Amino acid sequence: MSTNPFGEVPVLPVAIPLGVALFVLLIAVLARRKKLTWARAVTALVVAVYAAGIFANTIFPIYLTPVDSGEPWTPKLALVPFYDYEVDDALMNIAVFAPLGVLIPLLVRRASWAKVVLIAVSISLGIEFLQLAAQAFFAGGHIADVNDLMWNTVGGVVGYGVYLVALRIPGLSALVRLFRWHESPASDSALGAPGVGGPTPSRSPAKTDAS
Repeated sequence: MSTNPFGEVPVLPVAIPLGVALFVLLIAVLARRKKLTWARAVTALVVAVYAAGIFANTIFPIYLTPVDSGEPWTPKLALVPFYDYEVDDALMNIAVFAPLGVLIPLLVRRASWAKVVLIAVSISLGIEFLQLAAQAFFAGGHIADVNDLMWNTVGGVVGYGVYLVALRIPGLSALVRLFRWHESPASDSALGAPGVGGPTPSRSPAKTDAS
């Protein structure tokens, strides 16, 4: 008797190569831009591991030979906000997407609240569409849920808030700068983060005697 009657696809043989491929791509991008440092390589590694983990936990399980019910496929959607949604699920989604809110400003040139929200929404929407595709073609085990979209986005915002708080701590702000892919964006200057692109005091021009 088969030990895998429904053809469940193992997670690690898919997620690990995905993470490795993404890491190699990110390192190649850094090397091409002549910005490869050990700290930025660490950021690339964290991004690759995080992306592979998100993929593994939101798309799997996948079954290649599920039982055919004989019914036409109907998308499993939850489109009513807050309906039949547990607080624990919301907190978990916030916790899972909070690292994204920290990683975004480490990767992009000029981070902002709007940019973080847009990227978090886009990634979360991509996950929900992948879950629909997994339902349709591989009998995926997840339901596309508008609540997941909402709380994933909240998680990204929370993570960005943590990042901005870190920029206000003198010793920590210098450490954050090491792992960032771009130098001193304008948002740091607006925050006045010490040692990280803060405003430089200007000198008043010398007065000349016109008489």
